[in-house]
This record gives sequence, C-alpha cells and structure tokens, in this order.
Amino acid sequence: MTALPNQKQRVLSGMRPTGALHLGHYHGVLKNWIKLQHEYECFFFVADWHALTTHYEDPQIIEQSVWEMVIDWLSVGVNPGSATLFIQSRVPEHAELHLLLSMITPLGWLERVPSFKDQQEKLKERDLATYGFLGYPLLQSADILMYKAGLVPVGEDQVAHVELTREVARRFNYLYGREPGFEEKVEAAIKKMGKKNAKLYQELRRRFQEQGDDEALHTAQALLDDQQNITLGDKERLFGYLEGGGRIILPEPDSLLTPAPKMPGLDGQKMSKSYHNTLSLREDPAEIEKKLRTMPTDPARVRRTDPGDPEKCPVWKLHQVYSPDEVRDWVQQGCTSAGIGCLECKAPVIEAVKAELAPIHERAMEYQQDTGLVRKIITEGCDKARDTARQTLQEVRQAMGLEYR
Repeated sequence: MTALPNQKQRVLSGMRPTGALHLGHYHGVLKNWIKLQHEYECFFFVADWHALTTHYEDPQIIEQSVWEMVIDWLSVGVNPGSATLFIQSRVPEHAELHLLLSMITPLGWLERVPSFKDQQEKLKERDLATYGFLGYPLLQSADILMYKAGLVPVGEDQVAHVELTREVARRFNYLYGREPGFEEKVEAAIKKMGKKNAKLYQELRRRFQEQGDDEALHTAQALLDDQQNITLGDKERLFGYLEGGGRIILPEPDSLLTPAPKMPGLDGQKMSKSYHNTLSLREDPAEIEKKLRTMPTDPARVRRTDPGDPEKCPVWKLHQVYSPDEVRDWVQQGCTSAGIGCLECKAPVIEAVKAELAPIHERAMEYQQDTGLVRKIITEGCDKARDTARQTLQEVRQAMGLEYR
C-alpha cells in the first residue's frame, strides 16, 4: 500500500462556476492559488455540485461557466503541471462520501453553520429550503476529507466550514477508528519500525501523553511520515495511537487563512457580481476603459476646481491596489488641492488594469482556440483525483463495514 502523505503538504480548494470570473476572484483567490501550487500538493476543483445548491433552477449558467472558468484559471497561471485540476461531478466518489458522512452528522451541526442563515437572508429571491442547501457544508467536508487535505485556504467567513469538517472527521474516527484488535495491531506496527525507531516513537508518545509536549507529538508525526516499511493502515493506527485515540482514517484539516480581498468594485464596495460592479478577467479593453472612466468619484468634487478627499473616492481604493507610492502621493496632492481632475486621476489605474489583463487575454485566446487541450488537462486531473478518492473511499467503506467479503 502507498504511504500516508504528509497531510500538511496537501491543499484543497474549489470555486463555483456561476458566471464570468472577475478581478475580485483574481486578487482574492487565484493569485493565492498560484503561490500555493509551488509550495504544496494542490487539488483545485470546479465545484459544480455546489453551484447547484443555489442555482438548481438555472443550470445552464453552470454548464456555460465550467469550461470558461477552467480557461480563466489556466490563463492567470494556475499550472496543471503543479496542481491537480478537476471537476467535482466527474469524481462521483465525492457523492458517496457525502452520503456516508451524512449518516453520522447531527442535523444541528448543519443548521448552526453561519452561512446557512446568512445565505438564506441574502438570497431571498431563491428557494433554498432544500436538503442540498442545508447539506452543502457537509459536501464541502467530503471534498476536503476525500483528499485528506491538511490545509484549506479560506477567508474568515469560511472558517466555520473547516471547523465542521474537523468535527465530522473527529466523530468518524471516534466511531470507526477503534477496530477489533486495535492494540495488538498497533504493537505489531511499532515492531515493524525497527528497534531504534520503535523506542523513539514510544518515548515521544509518552512525553506527549504524560507531559503534553506538543513538540514531541510533531516529532513523532514526522517520524511516522518517514517510515517506508509499514502499510498505510498501520500508519493511520500509529498516528491515532499517538494522541490516545484509535486509527485516524480521516485526518482533521486546518484553515489556511487568506488575506481579506483587497480588490474593490467600481462603486468602492467589494467586487461582486451581485453588486454589478465587476471587471471581468476577459472583458474587452475598450469596455474596461469605459467602465473605469465613468466610475463615481468623490461627490464633493462637483467642479474641476473643487478640492476632493481621496478617502471618499472609490478610485483611490483602486490606486491602493495598482499604484506605486509615487503615484499615490501624486493623487493625494493633486486631489486635495484640485491640481488634477478626476479623469487624470483615473488614467494610471486604467493603464495598470489593462496591463495586468493583457497577458491573461493573450493566454485565454490560445486556450479558446485549443479547447481539446483544456479538456485533456481536466480529464487527466479528474483521473488523478479519482485515484486518490477511490483509495480514501475504500478505507472509509472498510471502516464502516461495507467492504463485503
């Protein structure tokens, strides 16, 4: 059997395909993905089932968006050579794990997830009184636990979803990790480590359990990661035994907090399709210039000669994203003294946004002209994801007594 991966080195993240990606997605999510793909083993997926939880009456939006979104990912620099890209519904194991986890997840855990009531309030025009909407945080948990991801990049508003996943994993391991003959299997696994490593493992375990020595726990976990001559099942038993529990079948993930999105919309609010204030990644340059030239400014500047306050102007927020210090100083001085007009102020931002999007447009054009390559990338990613998913699901079935002989 293959070795248990170092869970801290695996990252999972997904995006719903519900429309064109914009600069908010790029600065808030995709730039972080590009960084993470060089630091961890990353799985990035199109969350089409998640999109159905809120857009089930309008599925054509999802269908249109799936391939466009993948092209956007590739165009900004998400690299299939560095990360596994796949579509959620093409890995049906996600649905089975979701079903199996639903058998042990208390209803109250789902009802208390903050986004459950928040989204119902924000999306009152949609009928969200469905099991799919109530259960989507558990589907997220299945997504994460399927790949035994150690880290999940989220904003602060999504931390509760990762905490639910930790609780579900903990409950699953508590229910199914104490297999018959657990202690005997642990003792046999320790012997397979060799005398020196076995003695060190036991000593580190004693220090953690008796003295609460976290460093000893981390050292022991690293020791287990390096073991080549014990099976995956034995490794899971020894990880669980370290902390005084049973076999750890589904490791608990940690949140990897991402910086709050800094990309403002055209009105100064957070960039969001629901606010109709976005600049799409593949929007025509002329349209981008038109939108930026006509965006609102400080309402106090009625005339060109009126001084303004950058802090009250949506354009200033864009300067904070795109402009170097010397340009921001120029804006501050020129705006407060009425030395520059609003169109002059906008010019550097217009050029910076167009310059950022130009290479993205160019790469997108290449992928649009070679859709076969895009589909090949996803097919290969789905195959790789399914290999990992099948292995996890086999362990889950065995633990739940569903692998009939």
